[in-house]
Amino acid sequence: MGRRRPRGPRGDTVGALPEAIAALSQTLPAGPSPEIFRRAKFDRPEAAPALWQLLFRVLSPLPRDGASASPASPALEAQVHLVKSALRSQGYPRRALAQLPEDGSQGSRELLLALAWLLARGPLLEQLLAQTRVRLGDEIPLCECEALASAGPLPPRREADGPVDIRHLQWLMGKLRFQWRNLITSQQEQCALLGKIHSYTQGCHSDRSLGHLSVAETELFRDPEGGRQLLQRLESENARLEAALVWRRQELVFWKWMDTVLGACPLEASQPTFLPRIPTGGAGELELVAQELQALHEELRGAAEPRRAAWEARVGGWGPEQTAVQRASREAVGRELAALQRACEQGEALAQPHGPCRLVKTDARASGGPGLRAAELIGALRSRETRLEAVLGRLQTRCRQELTRLAGARPGLLWILPPGR
Repeated sequence: MGRRRPRGPRGDTVGALPEAIAALSQTLPAGPSPEIFRRAKFDRPEAAPALWQLLFRVLSPLPRDGASASPASPALEAQVHLVKSALRSQGYPRRALAQLPEDGSQGSRELLLALAWLLARGPLLEQLLAQTRVRLGDEIPLCECEALASAGPLPPRREADGPVDIRHLQWLMGKLRFQWRNLITSQQEQCALLGKIHSYTQGCHSDRSLGHLSVAETELFRDPEGGRQLLQRLESENARLEAALVWRRQELVFWKWMDTVLGACPLEASQPTFLPRIPTGGAGELELVAQELQALHEELRGAAEPRRAAWEARVGGWGPEQTAVQRASREAVGRELAALQRACEQGEALAQPHGPCRLVKTDARASGGPGLRAAELIGALRSRETRLEAVLGRLQTRCRQELTRLAGARPGLLWILPPGR
């Protein structure tokens, strides 16, 4: 018997392409089948609705508790409009997608290119997996990366375009203060309930580093049927993670295939650019081109100066004040960069808490394990509270001065200053 010939690189690519597309489709929310991708390469109209829906799911914010609680999707025409607006706001370069019909019946190849553009410009799959992650513990979102940032200068004062109703402004301030207190009260009540659950379930967890159950784990005792649903969600998440690993191994195959898809698309006419004509008489003629470019540069500078002066006059004559604000902003940015550089050199940047942290009740005498201790978190939050209160005091003082100025402009109006908080 003769030996079997080894498969060449083309055979490996052809065999791995369906696996790569299937892994990508399984990782994406409600991803279509690999057959939809194949039909989209040839711009088949039957593949367009599925890709419109896929882009709508990718560009729409997902709920924090997983995709199972997602609301009903809008009509296809609304999805097409939202996808076009989202891609336009993110700087999608191809104008052919904006010219597709609103009924979502055409343009499957353009939609495939838009999906590839989203995958290439950032960690899209990682963000989608993080949004649909099953959360078993009680987490708190925390980010102290801006802890070294200063308050910065206040923006320059600008006159109101129309009359200001002071009573309406006071009502808005009172409403905002009332909602802020309600938010703080609800957060305090939530923390108290979490503390009770953590205290009552102390010692029930199999993991000794945790020691107690979370709200989701406690709910399983009340509703055992919810355990099956949780198990299904965990299995679905594991399947998506395994598909993401397969996609990372076969990603290069997909991008090689996308090169053929891009090659099948008609080239778009580039934006008209007004450049000086390059003479063909020889290398000595390049001096004329340099002179023409210099003349254009001077012409642009002469046109920009009057427009800048007109803009400064239109916004209220903030020339020197605007320059001072810009200078103060540059100085503040320089101080923040210097503080960040010192923190990185001293290794303090790694100690800055970032991302969701699980709330775990531990004994104060226990040895410190992995994670963020409450004392460190309280210290960081108090430091941030001090900075925010300083900024709030400055803003309140400026608001009082502005309200006093507005009230003084109306004779016979009795003005009573609002309370400090």
